Amino acid sequence: MVVSVASNSFLNLSSLPKGKLFGTDGIRGKAGNLLTAPLALAVGYWAGQMYKEQFGGGAIAIGQDSRNSSDMLGMSLTAGLTAAGLEVWNLGLCPTPCVAYITANTDAIGGIMISASHNPPEDNGIKFFTSNGTKLGKVYTSAIEAGIRGEKPPVALDVNWGQHYPRQELVKQYSSALQASLPSDRPLQGLKIVLDLAWGACVKVAPPLFKALGAEVICLHDVPDGDRINVDCGSTHLNLLQQAVCETQAQMGFAFDGDADRVLAVDNQGRIVDGDYILYFWGKLLKSKSQLPNDLLVATVMANLGFERAWESIGGRLIRTAVGDQHVQAQMWETGAMLGGEQSGHVICHHYNCSGDGVQTALHLACLTRQLGMSLGEMRDQSFETYPQLLKNVRVEDVERRLAWENCDPLQGAIEQAEQAMGDRGRILVRASGTEPVIRVMVEAAELELAHHWSHYLVETVQEHLVKKG
Repeated sequence: MVVSVASNSFLNLSSLPKGKLFGTDGIRGKAGNLLTAPLALAVGYWAGQMYKEQFGGGAIAIGQDSRNSSDMLGMSLTAGLTAAGLEVWNLGLCPTPCVAYITANTDAIGGIMISASHNPPEDNGIKFFTSNGTKLGKVYTSAIEAGIRGEKPPVALDVNWGQHYPRQELVKQYSSALQASLPSDRPLQGLKIVLDLAWGACVKVAPPLFKALGAEVICLHDVPDGDRINVDCGSTHLNLLQQAVCETQAQMGFAFDGDADRVLAVDNQGRIVDGDYILYFWGKLLKSKSQLPNDLLVATVMANLGFERAWESIGGRLIRTAVGDQHVQAQMWETGAMLGGEQSGHVICHHYNCSGDGVQTALHLACLTRQLGMSLGEMRDQSFETYPQLLKNVRVEDVERRLAWENCDPLQGAIEQAEQAMGDRGRILVRASGTEPVIRVMVEAAELELAHHWSHYLVETVQEHLVKKG
């Protein structure tokens, strides 16, 4: 028995705004504006159809961060998926890498995370994973979007509805796997560590793990709070963490973003240890153990020149990709690299997981200080000097102008002028963000004055030629 085809016509939203619904990391936007219950229902239904067509029937694992809109989106997605005949496992509050781990290590055919990562509380997002824990590719997301926009034939709803099950115990399975990846039972014994949990997804995962491994833990922003997630805290606002580490005389601190797929560290002096340093430290250890194929690291175009040249000076190789952990991941699969990541704190180690994992990265970095018998500050001092790097965001609300920045002749001329002036003393990266309505301007130079001069010049050019007046 089937339900009339006409009865699922509400699952097509042909009136959606122009432009691609899926960005570089799933669907992201303001909850209640772009991300509504009807949209999430349609996304769930057409994602369910795609998963069935490509991977057969089965279960989809859904996790979420602490945003107030996450429950609404989760229930709507669940309704769509079960309408498509799929089973849904509700993981509840958990980090994004937990969803990736569950999909890769159970018989789930896919996973969905509801989160806008480091974005403010009013935003939210929906990102998809395949059964091996990697992000869903463009071919599949395009098929989902075509269904949502009414560009695919309606599909008859049958009465084999899917079922919904709470599966919070799977989050404990993920935590146990993180603990099992470390070298001994209590490798953090005697360390005092500050954790900034950003009111987000890892508040129930990270503190118990660090404590179980022997650390004395001081927590900041350690309850799930949808009104305050990422607000002046976490990996994008390190001031409070730096202050806490210094005031408590802790050995180190870690700041996660809202969904805990990234982490930044602070050493015992309150200095920032970003993804470049983490890749260098972890890469050097794996290289010494002959566990880094071809001595290769994968990083993005944002990686600091100081890091790249230091890594090459000890015999390492570095490949750069476009910004985005999915680009790093793709290059790692292609080259066989086991370690890669971003300056922003997304670090992927294929020895232990298939996705960037902030909690896992923090645990391994803390253990590394014990293995080397050095403080994080000493490790930083003995690594490399970074080139001054300035990153500025210019808000460009007009989507067409923002995405067509490469066709702006005055901006291209300004970039060429700056590159010629700096030569090998610096580099420039201008790009449209895939997650926010901004043009990002990065200038890196051997001298801070050079970086200031050319970043100011390029920002003014963007504002003059791409930002609408009035």
